[in-house]
Amino acid sequence: MASATLTARFPKAVPFIIGNEVAERFSYYGMRAILPTFLVAQFFNPSHSAGLTAGAEARANDFVHSFAALGYALPVLGALLADWVLGKYRVILYLSVFYCGGHALLAAYTDNLLGFQAGLLVIAIGMGGIKSSVTANLGDQFDQHNAHLLPKAYGWFQLAIDVGAALSTAFIPELYARAGAAWAFGVPGLLMGAAALTFWLGRRQYVRRPPTGLLAGLRQTLGPGEDRAALRRVGVIFLFIPVLWALYDQSVSEWVLQAAHLNRQLWPGYAPLPEQLQILGIVFGIGLNPLLTYRIYPALERRGVRATPLRRMGVGMVLVALAMCIIAGVQHGLDVGGSPSVWWQVLAYLVVAGGTIMVAVTGLEYAYTHSPPAFKSLMTSLWLLTIAGGNYFLALMNSSIARGGFFARFQGANYYWFFVGLMAVNLVLFALVATRLTEKTYVGAGPLVVEPLAE
Repeated sequence: MASATLTARFPKAVPFIIGNEVAERFSYYGMRAILPTFLVAQFFNPSHSAGLTAGAEARANDFVHSFAALGYALPVLGALLADWVLGKYRVILYLSVFYCGGHALLAAYTDNLLGFQAGLLVIAIGMGGIKSSVTANLGDQFDQHNAHLLPKAYGWFQLAIDVGAALSTAFIPELYARAGAAWAFGVPGLLMGAAALTFWLGRRQYVRRPPTGLLAGLRQTLGPGEDRAALRRVGVIFLFIPVLWALYDQSVSEWVLQAAHLNRQLWPGYAPLPEQLQILGIVFGIGLNPLLTYRIYPALERRGVRATPLRRMGVGMVLVALAMCIIAGVQHGLDVGGSPSVWWQVLAYLVVAGGTIMVAVTGLEYAYTHSPPAFKSLMTSLWLLTIAGGNYFLALMNSSIARGGFFARFQGANYYWFFVGLMAVNLVLFALVATRLTEKTYVGAGPLVVEPLAE
């Protein structure tokens, strides 16, 4: 068994899954990169009237956040469809083709809001429907002989997300400026088509775990047994994750608005636009992901420090809170009339990228390995639901501030310090729960591997 483990290699299906993810994320992030500005310019304020700007931007933000929330809430339904009815392969393939149709609608209806809305709805259904099944399908390719490679596989998966997002964030806005909206929304559709084709080409390589059937799935969910206990164990951990996303997602919203007031000169003669700084989180993620997976985690293991999944997530939360401390300090400088350097935001993007990678990659791995076969896609979808939860909380808080409600007291630097305190409480509770849980992993068809998580 030891020699088999040492010589185990990545399954042949992995390159097709990774290639599919790069192209799919290019299509999603490319479309999303230009969505707010397009909605304002094309539908909500085409005359560029200064008096309509605030209302137009609010309507655009409503569209964008509603779209994202729906997309990250639907993986639960997609997971049930995959685990109980159709199986992961068919769900991914069928909804990927459906997803392409959404991009086609966006490109065709750039001058018709109703048609454009229909395109967004189709994309949300397609993206949300396949999201959990894609990550769970990656885990299905491994058995107990090569399960030790799962952390690296999920690391490559996260890298695929980052590469697709970075390329599209850099390219699609430029294409929008030069060639117009139809091309800018059409090219992401072509990439989604390439994603579906890449996935189909790997059809003979996949390990396909059959669906349990609707009745069997309901019995496993509603009845007593180890499966329900596993669902509870993982669900308890996931309760602490929305707070992380509530902090991280500010790096593509609140931080951008803050950057507009900073001294943005990175070096003489170059000052990026506030929106351009967002790509730093992606670029830092691309660099830190392999560093953590191939250098830092193994180095800790060699020194006798077990980088268990929950330890990684806990340290990641600390780093995200530290990044928010940096941003709060920057905001304090603005509040007192200063002009802080944008280099402080660069540092914050570096720290938040490291922390989020430690939680995001580990969370996807944890969702798969700690759920029994009948719940692989479902647990992954619940992980994605934590993203929706974080965004819903941000929307609720900002709505309260706009109305002068309870959260209106948290403005300026106090806004960011509130989230630092929220994460501190969240982290203490997480540590108390994590040190009392027992880890039970389910990989392949073999017996459970049981280890204490508190070590």
